[in-house]
Amino acid sequence: MNNELTTRQFWLDYWQSKTGLVFEVSNQYPFVALIAQIAQQNTAQNLLEIGGFPGYFSVWATKHLGLESTLLDYVVHKPILNALEQANGLEINKIGVIEADLFDYTPVKLYDIVVSNGLIEHFENTTEIIKKHTEQLATDGALLITLPNFRGLNGWFQKQFDPENYAKHNINCMDLELLANIAQNLGLKNIKTYYHGGFMLWFENEAQRPFLGKLLKKILWLPLKIVSKITKIETRFLSPYIILSAQK
Repeated sequence: MNNELTTRQFWLDYWQSKTGLVFEVSNQYPFVALIAQIAQQNTAQNLLEIGGFPGYFSVWATKHLGLESTLLDYVVHKPILNALEQANGLEINKIGVIEADLFDYTPVKLYDIVVSNGLIEHFENTTEIIKKHTEQLATDGALLITLPNFRGLNGWFQKQFDPENYAKHNINCMDLELLANIAQNLGLKNIKTYYHGGFMLWFENEAQRPFLGKLLKKILWLPLKIVSKITKIETRFLSPYIILSAQK
């Protein structure tokens, strides 16, 4: 992919470094309530999860919503996916798998729901990656894209204390107006863009981060978490996520 900010080897190394990938995906897992709402509103029958390995949304939607779910990703480690299926009471290979470069993949079927989480910000051409999502959508199908918000406090932490990870993200795409305009130009309707979630800070591989960064994170965590819970205000400064939802 010409405009990718990461490589296949990056993702192989990333997943190999991770532990605790297999667990029962609960109803409190991020964004699944949004998927349930979308599925009900659109009487959806199937779902495509793009770039979502190990496939938490696919597994949850199959188990709890009865959707026929498919996972499309550049790298799919089947033993991990199979273990995840088993941990959630599903048959092995219940989730469909398409292991492909999204930019080279030609859809063979269309889906009622297309969802991705933490994907589009790894590409420089935001319009093109969102267009690739819409190409998988059936008529009146629903699109749900979520991405991190690095234009607030969490982004400042990433930039200061984990610049290598920060560089893997397209910060320019983390803009509500930009996302809404792209969706509109692609002919989508019922477009919504908004910040989502209360205060959160995180580091990839936190043990390797500088002491000062971990100390500041610890100092700020509790007071800002309390403020976030009391006010329940979702803002660019504190909210960890951005949501784009639309319909074809």
